[in-house]
Amino acid sequence: MASTPAIVDRAWKAIEPLDARITATLARIGIPVLRLGLGIVFLWFGALKFFPGLSPAQDLAARTIETLSLGAITPQVSLPILAAWETLIGLGLLSGRFLRATLALLIVQMAGTITPLFLFPTETFTQFPYAPTLEGQYIIKNIVLVGAAMVVGATVRGGGLVAQPGDPRPRR
Repeated sequence: MASTPAIVDRAWKAIEPLDARITATLARIGIPVLRLGLGIVFLWFGALKFFPGLSPAQDLAARTIETLSLGAITPQVSLPILAAWETLIGLGLLSGRFLRATLALLIVQMAGTITPLFLFPTETFTQFPYAPTLEGQYIIKNIVLVGAAMVVGATVRGGGLVAQPGDPRPRR
């Protein structure tokens, strides 16, 4: 009877070619899928802000901009600008064109997005700083969007993922 390590070794050898193909496919399509997913999120959430009452984030976003501008930028001005800004980010990510400029817009937008956590802690946390409200969770999840943007940004000079160390062909 074969030992357990030998059985595991044979099983791995049987599935290793499939694992290698899956890993190579993920390396090839991962960053484009990430970029397109980000684009869809920004286009969708930005477009919602063009229509009053459709975006659950619009009131908090408008009040944040009004507070940051010391009242100089009203919601009637800020919401269409924010909607256009986010839509432009989405279109840039979806098209893959002007990625440096698109990612710069995204980072500025994300910096603004996090400020309600500090400006309105009673609205973004039930227990500051560890129990976010739904609005707070909506903001905190943007950490993932920033990380995704960083990965996409790391490829603007032609880099990409490799399926395994030493693979000379980066995947984009």
